[in-house]
Amino acid sequence: MAEALREAALANAEGEIPIGAVVVAGDRIIGRGHNMTERLNDPTAHAEMIAITAATEALGGKYLTDCTLYVTVEPCPMCAAALAWAQLGALVYGADDPKRGYSLFSPSLLHPKTEVVSGILADECSTLLSDFFRDRRR
Repeated sequence: MAEALREAALANAEGEIPIGAVVVAGDRIIGRGHNMTERLNDPTAHAEMIAITAATEALGGKYLTDCTLYVTVEPCPMCAAALAWAQLGALVYGADDPKRGYSLFSPSLLHPKTEVVSGILADECSTLLSDFFRDRRR
């Protein structure tokens, strides 16, 4: 999660919403990403989507069944559906997103075999977001 927080800090420095993600296979990071929606003028350029693309390229295939995605904030429905198509093995996220998170939907948008762990470094992840939006309102 510390690496995902580093990615989120990069997004923050670029004026993007500070969300970061990394995909791990075994003990190696094979994909990283942070929000790039503003830079790319692309509403789909979420941290998870960037990390998924990097990881599948590194693996040479579209499935992430033996991988874990670490992301600072609960994925949105779009990202959760992409993770389902990639058949992600495990999802670990920091802060909940009670307004736009995938968990608002039932049944889950994730692949049924995806294991989920939430709340990892949640305070650090949510503080980064809160500070970003507080500074924007000034």
